[in-house]
Amino acid sequence: MPTKKRFTDDSYRKEPWFRALCSAFLSCKNEEEMGSLLRDIGTLSELQSWGERLEVAKLLVQGWSYREVARRTGASTTTVTRVARFIENGEGGYRKILHAHRHHRTQTTVKTRDNTNNINTSSALTENKKSEQISILHKYLHRKQSPSSHE
Repeated sequence: MPTKKRFTDDSYRKEPWFRALCSAFLSCKNEEEMGSLLRDIGTLSELQSWGERLEVAKLLVQGWSYREVARRTGASTTTVTRVARFIENGEGGYRKILHAHRHHRTQTTVKTRDNTNNINTSSALTENKKSEQISILHKYLHRKQSPSSHE
């Protein structure tokens, strides 16, 4: 009897099974086909977890605190922290689909109309949101300086 395949961080992209999975996803022509494929290969629990992680990533990119993301989604703080780590140091998948950058805190875009009815787009944050982001940045920098502390 063959042994079960084990993917590793160093080799999973080269594995034929993984490549076939990626090709299967790419062959889907619309959301309905993708949903059917995902439902066939994933349990409802797995699908819920994947959806939850994507929602967590969206909220983190929008600048919400870890605690608030956990409260809003019902995800554990461990999951929130893990997703944040992948946004920052992962393969770039979250950043690509969420149009985020490394150091994933982004500004909210606000659209306004001028007197000529043209739409002007400007980046704006409330003072409260700015303070929260500065606080998060200070915690992040402090954690980077202190190698013995972990979340």
